[in-house]
Amino acid sequence: MSELACPIPIRDDLPPRVTLAQGGGGTAMHALIGEILSTLGVEGVAEMHDGAVLDVPASRVAFTTDSYVVNPLFFPGGDIGSLAVYGTVNDLAMCGAEPAWLSMGLVLEEGLPMEDLRKVLASMARASRETGVRVVTGDTKVVESGKADGIFVNTAGIGMVREGVRIAPSRIRPGDRIVLSGDIGRHGMAILAARGGLRLRSALESDLAPLWRAVSLVLGCGAEVHCLRDLTRGGLASALNELSTVSGLGFRVEEESIPVSSEVRGLCELLGLDPMHVACEGRFVAFVSGADAGEALKALGDCPEGCGATVIGVVGDHSEPGVVLSSPLGTERFMEMLSGEQLPRIC
Repeated sequence: MSELACPIPIRDDLPPRVTLAQGGGGTAMHALIGEILSTLGVEGVAEMHDGAVLDVPASRVAFTTDSYVVNPLFFPGGDIGSLAVYGTVNDLAMCGAEPAWLSMGLVLEEGLPMEDLRKVLASMARASRETGVRVVTGDTKVVESGKADGIFVNTAGIGMVREGVRIAPSRIRPGDRIVLSGDIGRHGMAILAARGGLRLRSALESDLAPLWRAVSLVLGCGAEVHCLRDLTRGGLASALNELSTVSGLGFRVEEESIPVSSEVRGLCELLGLDPMHVACEGRFVAFVSGADAGEALKALGDCPEGCGATVIGVVGDHSEPGVVLSSPLGTERFMEMLSGEQLPRIC
């Protein structure tokens, strides 16, 4: 004889796994939302309003949105929670904006262990405190098992742009130096190794990091900064090609100047991948007036996120877009974008 059981158990504490009832609009959902809000430290929790009302000082603001579907949820050097906060903060930083406010939308899969959710929320809270950004509104949905791969996160971010700062691909000028903030490819390869269960002799961790501190130092050192771009999907190659196309200018890059760790290089060679196409989550390129490149490097060297910065190339004085890569042997080739996706679900 089958036993009858209530599909929505009456209990004060949260169950060990996410249930569909927690997305149904009733007391179970409100209990879950209450824990999410308290863990993230969302302001105005008592009001439980449909949105946040913000006091924005008279200034220019930057606004961005992003979604995160990384697999696995936890990886060496980070997790989907810190990735969502840092990734949004970094998008604002690339606009020359100091991060101020975030929204956080969660799509939870039925059956997700509540302990995993708590870990992700705690990571989000730590990342928010570290970067000084405030989570002010959000949303939670629960979908059936098999529909969300654990957790999907959607964010929107608002940041304040400093007076006189103008950061855009259209401002790239001939003679600009291309400054890379550090070694490339660690995020994508760390995700791939974790997903595939690859056992490496040395620990390979994601380069996941917030970039506003490094950007703030560059903007404050007096260097004439024209454009910034973080290296996410498609890696360095995609970022440079996108900017070359938009600016209408050609870039010349020295392959020998691009730092790649031995772990990343070795794993890429083993798997037949090009580090230039592998994603980062804590690296960016800055296009700086040629006369100010030294000042920019000096400023970046004052923080952990930029201590490996180096000049990797120069913007040409011709109008033909494209990225030319010069090898140590004196040969040249075009650094092309990927035609497809070599590392799915890396952010």
